[in-house]
Amino acid sequence: MQNTSMISTNAASNLRKRHTLDAKGKILGRLATQAAGLLRGKHKTIFAPSIDCGDFVIVTNAAEVALSGNKMETKAYFSHSGYARGAKMTPLKRMMEKDPRKVVYLAVKRMLPKNRLSDRQITRLRIFKGAVNALKQSAN
Repeated sequence: MQNTSMISTNAASNLRKRHTLDAKGKILGRLATQAAGLLRGKHKTIFAPSIDCGDFVIVTNAAEVALSGNKMETKAYFSHSGYARGAKMTPLKRMMEKDPRKVVYLAVKRMLPKNRLSDRQITRLRIFKGAVNALKQSAN
């Protein structure tokens, strides 16, 4: 019989790496799934659902992400202010024009599990509209 051991939180944080994903021409959902898996650390052999062992993820060219089907015209995001009749529906097309980083952010955030670790995991995600901005930011 073989004993299994869990990695400590400090040891897991020391093993973090940086991954860069280029969103140019990639389908939004597939990109978000890949980013969420890297943020959680599911690609590692030390993965445990209760330990935050994920890596840093940088997404570039968020403005050039692809969508399958007719989603640009039909998909809408729901939000509510908390007041009566406070519901808002924002079309995906308007969100892509205003800030495409938010579209990618919401897709990745909603693919993470709804638990205490997800807040820490999503902070390791950086999204940039284009490739030039990412190079300037990483140089600083």
